[in-house]
Amino acid sequence: MQGSKSSALLQGTLDILILKVVSLEPVHGYAIAQRIRQISQEVLQIQQGSLYPALYRLEERGYIEAQWRESEQGRMAKFYSITKKGARSLETERAQWERTASAIALVLQAAK
Repeated sequence: MQGSKSSALLQGTLDILILKVVSLEPVHGYAIAQRIRQISQEVLQIQQGSLYPALYRLEERGYIEAQWRESEQGRMAKFYSITKKGARSLETERAQWERTASAIALVLQAAK
């Protein structure tokens, strides 16, 4: 990810962002990065050097699976989709992220 100092905190959340995007529909790597960038309104920009190692790691853990298919450009690409194990992990991590974000917000509000 690239951007401001605020996005540095999010580096540890790359896996959950990828799992969320692939939970919506099967998608190839470049499209995952584009979707994250679009949804975050250009704040989060995932670099290939971070994205592909994360995809391999998630596939190795059984959280996503890949199939070669033809992309929109007519080229063969690996399309990733979430597994049941990945969906369970996404839900657990999402709940943890929401608790953590709420706690951080409380501290920041109290510090005024």
